[in-house]
Amino acid sequence: MGLSSAGIGSNLDVDGIVSKLMSVEQAPLAKLIRQEASYQTKLSGFGTLKGALSAFQTAIRGLSDISKFQGVKVGTGDASVATATASAGASAVPGTYALKVSQLAQAQKLVAGGVASSGAPVGQGVLSFDFGRIGLEANNASYDADTGRYDNASFTSAGAGVKTVTIDAGNDSLAGIRDAINAAAIGVSATIINDGSGTPFRLALTSTATGQAASMKISVADTGPGTGLSSLLAHDPAADQALTQTLTAQNAEFTVDGVPVSKSGNSVTDVLGGVTLNLLKVGESSATIARDTASVATAVAAFVKAYNDINQNFTDAAAYNPATKQAAILNGEASVRNMQGQMRAVLNAAVGGGAGAFSRLSEIGVTLQKDGQLALDSTKLNKALETNFGDFAGLFAAAGKSGDSLVAYKGFSEATKPGAYALEVTGLATRGAAVGAGAAGLTIEPGNDTLEVTVNGVSATITLEQKPYASAAALAAEVQSKLNGAASLSAAGASVTVSADGGGALSLVSGKYGSASNVSITGGNGQANLNFAAATVTAGLDVAGTINGLAASGNGQVLTSATGDSTGLALTIDGGALGARGTVNYSQGYAFQFDKLASAMLGAGGALGARTEGIAASIKTLGKSKEALGVRLAAIEQRYRAQFTALDLMISRMSTTTSFLTQQLDQLSRMSGG
Repeated sequence: MGLSSAGIGSNLDVDGIVSKLMSVEQAPLAKLIRQEASYQTKLSGFGTLKGALSAFQTAIRGLSDISKFQGVKVGTGDASVATATASAGASAVPGTYALKVSQLAQAQKLVAGGVASSGAPVGQGVLSFDFGRIGLEANNASYDADTGRYDNASFTSAGAGVKTVTIDAGNDSLAGIRDAINAAAIGVSATIINDGSGTPFRLALTSTATGQAASMKISVADTGPGTGLSSLLAHDPAADQALTQTLTAQNAEFTVDGVPVSKSGNSVTDVLGGVTLNLLKVGESSATIARDTASVATAVAAFVKAYNDINQNFTDAAAYNPATKQAAILNGEASVRNMQGQMRAVLNAAVGGGAGAFSRLSEIGVTLQKDGQLALDSTKLNKALETNFGDFAGLFAAAGKSGDSLVAYKGFSEATKPGAYALEVTGLATRGAAVGAGAAGLTIEPGNDTLEVTVNGVSATITLEQKPYASAAALAAEVQSKLNGAASLSAAGASVTVSADGGGALSLVSGKYGSASNVSITGGNGQANLNFAAATVTAGLDVAGTINGLAASGNGQVLTSATGDSTGLALTIDGGALGARGTVNYSQGYAFQFDKLASAMLGAGGALGARTEGIAASIKTLGKSKEALGVRLAAIEQRYRAQFTALDLMISRMSTTTSFLTQQLDQLSRMSGG
C-alpha cells in the first residue's frame, strides 16, 4: 500500500524542502512583479501629468480667442432710457456719446370686424401678406387715428417677399384662420379677441417685426362660395381696408451726438460700431464706451497662472530630493524633461508675423524667472494696456491685420505660417445680374403676369399683382417682393435686388457674390412685357489676386492663399482698387502655440501619448512573461514534489528493509548462541 502523504514514511519534510526550493525558483517572478509595479506607478504618474496638461490646454485655448483681448465695456447714463452691450471684436471706439430718444419702434396691429362664432366658417381662399411702407406723400393723403384707416395713401413693398396662407374647408373658421397664420410662421402673429359685443370674436393680427417697412398689405383670393374671406381680411392701405389699424408701424427715432437716426427696431447694432443699443423709452441719456483693460489684464494673469501650474507639474513629476534621497515617480524620464523644454522654448522665441506691436511677453511685463516660472509686473502690464491695447491679441492668439480698410483677415489653416504677406488684387468679386433690354411695361394684366427666373441655379415662378404701376420703381419692388418670397429661393438662401434705371429698364441682381452667382429670366408670359426676352445676363465673378506673390483662389469675396508659407490665409476683399493692396500680417501668439503644442503632446503620436503607450505595452509584455513563468514554476514544483515523494518512499522502504534485516540477524544470533 502506497504512502498517502509526503514525509509520513520517513519523517522527511517534503513541503518545507519544496517551499524553500521554490522560493529560489520564484526569484525571477518577484523581479517581474517589481518591474510591473514600477511601470504601473509610472503609468499613474503620466496619467496625472496628462490630466494637468489637459487642464493647461483648456485654460490656454480660452486665451487663444482673439475676442479675449479686444473687449470693451459700455454703459448708459440712464438705464431706464437705454442700455448698451458690447459686441465681440475691437470695432467699438472709446468715447462718450449723447443719446436722445424721441420715439420707440413698434409693430403694426390690425383688427378685423367681429363675427358671432369663432368656430363657424367665414370663407375660403388664399391670403397673401406683403410687408412694406405706408406713405402719405400723395396730395390729400391722410390717416384717421379714430377709425384706424388711411385715405389716398401709398404702399411700397419692402421686397422681402410675399407670404401666402391657404384657407380651406379644414380651417375656414376664425379659430382655424388664426391657427393657420401662426403655423405658417410668415412674420404675423394672430389671436382672437372677445370684445363682449353681439358679434364679439375679432381676429387681431400683429406684425412680428417692428418699423415702418413692416406694415402689412393683405390680398385675398376667394376660392369658396361667396367673398366672406376677402370681406373680412382684405386690406390695402392704398385702397379698400377691411381691418382697423390699432397700432401704427413706426421706426425708432433718436439722435446720437445730435445726429438724427431712424431704425426699424429698438435694438440697434450699427450706429456705434461694436455696440448694441437697446432703446427702452423716450428720454435723454448717454452711452459710454471704454476699453476693457481689466478683462485683458485678467486674461494675461490667467495665462501666467496656467503656464506656472503646468511647469510646476513637470518639475514635481521629475524631481529628486537630495536631503531625503527621495525621487518623484517620473524622475529620470527623458520624455518629461523634453516636454518641459519644449514649453520653455515657446516662451524663449519671439512671436513673428507682425500682427501686433508686441513680439515678446517681457514687453508687457511677463518675464521668465530662474526657477522656470513666469512673473507678472502689473505696472508694466497696465502701461502697455494704456498705450497699445489693440496689439495684445497678436501676442496671445492667432491674429491677422491689414492696413487696408477694405481688406479683412478671415482665417487661417494648419499650414499657414506667421509672416507679412503682400496682397495684390487683380479682380474684384461681382454678383450675377440680368438687365432688361429696355423699359418695362408698367401694366400687368392676366396675359403678362408670370415670370420664370433662375437665381444661383435655383428656379422660381412668380405671379405679379395685376394692376397698372405708377413707376418702374414700384414695379421693381413688386418683382423683388415676389421673388424673395418664392419658397424655392428662400429655402436655398437665394435673394435678389430689383431696381429700375432712368429709362425704366429693370435689373435683377443676385444677393450672392462669386462664380456661383447668376440670374436669368427663363420664361413666363410676362417676359416680353418686362423687356427680358433679350436681357443682358452677366455671371458673377470670384475675387482674384495673389498673396505673397503666389496665385490665390477666390470664392466670392474671399481670397485664400493656395501655396507657400501663406497657405490657408483667407482674406475678405470688400471692394477697392485693383493692384497692390499693401501687406497682411499674420501672427501666432503664445496661447495659440501652447494650445497647438499641448495637442501634439497629448495626441497618439505625441511625447506623452507615445510614452504611455510604450509603458502600457511593457506592462502587457510583463503580464505574458509572468503567465509563462507561472506555468513553468508550477511544473517545477510538481517535479520537485514528485522527486521528493519518491525519495520519501525509497527511504521508507529502506528503513523497512533495515528493520527486517536487523530482526533476522538478531534471531540468527540467538539461534547460534542459544
